[in-house]
Amino acid sequence: MGQARRPRRRRHRGRRRQEHAQGVPRQPRTGAAAGEEPAPARRRHPLDVHRRRQGRLHPQGRRRHQADDADRRAVDDQGRRRHLVSGPETTTEAVATAAGPWTLLDGAVKGVAKKYSQDRGAALSVADGRAVVLAVADGHGSAAHFRSDLGSRWAVEEFTACARTFAHEVARVGADAAGWPGLRAEARGLPRQVGHRWRERALLHDANSPAHGARSRAFGTACCPGAQAREEPPDLAAYGSTLIGAVLTRDMVFCWQLGDGDVVFVDGDGVPHTPLSTGPDLGDETDSLCEPEPWRKTRSHWQPFTGGVPPCLLISTDGLSKSFADDQGFLDFATGLHERVTEQGVAAVRTQLPDWLARAARFSGDDTTLVGAVTAPAQHSDAT
Repeated sequence: MGQARRPRRRRHRGRRRQEHAQGVPRQPRTGAAAGEEPAPARRRHPLDVHRRRQGRLHPQGRRRHQADDADRRAVDDQGRRRHLVSGPETTTEAVATAAGPWTLLDGAVKGVAKKYSQDRGAALSVADGRAVVLAVADGHGSAAHFRSDLGSRWAVEEFTACARTFAHEVARVGADAAGWPGLRAEARGLPRQVGHRWRERALLHDANSPAHGARSRAFGTACCPGAQAREEPPDLAAYGSTLIGAVLTRDMVFCWQLGDGDVVFVDGDGVPHTPLSTGPDLGDETDSLCEPEPWRKTRSHWQPFTGGVPPCLLISTDGLSKSFADDQGFLDFATGLHERVTEQGVAAVRTQLPDWLARAARFSGDDTTLVGAVTAPAQHSDAT
């Protein structure tokens, strides 16, 4: 048999309406601001087994067992991330705060006539404020991708988990050019790491609650009775999602993108740059985490800063850019957001951001999520 057809998202992309292009540009909107890296949550045993011991212990023995339990919990918190639950987690929560020289923005709105959003986003300060981690994911949301809200949540959670460790290393290396080749090599391997972790969670969830119902996992014997049965490749299309992420420090930035969405830098002169853009969107399909080896289709960008930190880095799902008549309208929006931060301060932008995104969502009809890191002028430092 030939290779399985690639799981793809098919979404109707209607012609962008022209009349709304002037309604949203230069009116950035903020939802809840982003925040500090949350403290590691106290984790239970991977199989939810209580570690309580029965019977009485001598006080000295009890202290020894308590110390052993504390050591095991520390190990669990540092490295082992095995989730057997599918409820909301705190990794995508944002808290209003400043992050080093940056202030973080995090806003999201549900698409028109949708029951719930398929988007997820996160903006976190890590490495004691010396680095920022940004991520957005867009679940495909069609009938074939009916669990993509889980897929997008897992995408953001697993990316931020991997990117935190990488961000600490980037902040440690800093401006030492001798360490940059090692960072770039590690950055190339990060999409594979995220893809494996995402797939592991999707497979675990599907094994406990099959997306397509109980069915035989073997095929080939019906058409070829003498042939050895082969295991059917797992179909994870129900969880399909895109993913965009970035790690930003004072000295450099790393960006990764799988599927649609946008990464925009606005420099000190207010000029927008889109380092991962592939040109106008001409199709109804997008690359997805549910495809085999999605890391091979992940685009990446690395850039050291020789003239200072960019004042503004924005990452958004395609619901935002689709709300404009053309690409220039979207870039004007990014430039306008930067101008508002410069003129009015971050607090004013945070207040207005939800309205701006909601207006964009009315025109695109899609979920809209934006996260960003901006450097506020000194006169507006009170906005943080």
